[in-house]
Amino acid sequence: MSGTLVHGRFRVERELGHGGMATVYLAHDEELRRPVAVKVLAEYLVDDESVRKRFLREARLAARLSHPNVVHVYDAGESDGLPFIVMEYVPGQTLAESGKLATSEAVHLALQACAGLQHAHDAGLIHRDVKPANFLLREDGVLKVADFGIARTAETTNLTQLGTILGTAAYLAPEQAAGEEVTTAADIYSLGAVLYELLTGRPPYQFGSLAELAHKQESGVITPVRDLEPVVPEAVEAVVMQCLARDSRFRPASAAEVAHGLASAVEAPAERLLATAPTEPLQTRRYESIPGARVGVLLAAVAVIAALVVILGLLQLGGGGRDSSGLTPPARVDPPARGGTAAAEARNLSAWLRRHSR
Repeated sequence: MSGTLVHGRFRVERELGHGGMATVYLAHDEELRRPVAVKVLAEYLVDDESVRKRFLREARLAARLSHPNVVHVYDAGESDGLPFIVMEYVPGQTLAESGKLATSEAVHLALQACAGLQHAHDAGLIHRDVKPANFLLREDGVLKVADFGIARTAETTNLTQLGTILGTAAYLAPEQAAGEEVTTAADIYSLGAVLYELLTGRPPYQFGSLAELAHKQESGVITPVRDLEPVVPEAVEAVVMQCLARDSRFRPASAAEVAHGLASAVEAPAERLLATAPTEPLQTRRYESIPGARVGVLLAAVAVIAALVVILGLLQLGGGGRDSSGLTPPARVDPPARGGTAAAEARNLSAWLRRHSR
């Protein structure tokens, strides 16, 4: 197709990539004299009216967005019977090619992803296919969210046909994979899955089939980030694991909240945080991502702490001042400091026992 003139204006230079639905070409805009990316629907799908409509809907939806972290759509139409979309050309690579990154770099990219997704969500759009290949990393370090081909408006996204999965399985939220109602919370889960992979070098679940993935998602047990990459700060791990909560109610409420939590976790400048970012610190709710053995350890520690508090309070009855009833008021004993991991809980408990057992 090299040399072909699309719509009498965009001269194709070379192929950039292709997928099941379309091929993307690097082209030159002969009128504005700039490089562009032209996405052309696959020929074998042209006669499928539903696919044609969905393909062209991408242009209409994405054209509503204008943000530095979202790929811009310039034009759309048909040329020689083939629907096409003309988009901003982003030289560089996708996050699928990045591999495992240092925490600071991964968080920096995630903040940009949050900004782009929040802009789309504010416009009433759900991306539905958040994955590393749909994050384009420009050569100057700017990240852009791409491919709203299966996006839906929040008002019209209800139930998908059971078993019909649009997107890539490894990054799909459990409710999306099950064909249930899809909201912006599904994009938050997928963003968490992408960040998990950037930090650890692997997706949250490893599986050989969709059935195996569904079974693992049902259990809700994901290996904590720091078990695979101990250098990642606990606060960053907490944000990622909250995004990956199986129950969407326990995920951050918005991409802006994810951004706030990540920036706070690494004490990063907030220049990329959105105006809608919450002012309250992100609450960490990690219990859905902690293996059962760790939950048991934490519950046992809580029980021991409670018993010790009662015993120490009773011991205080033997001395000290008395109130008007003749009873000695028990001294106040603060509980041990909480920890982000089972190991941290154990260390805090040990220190607390040393202070209060004299």
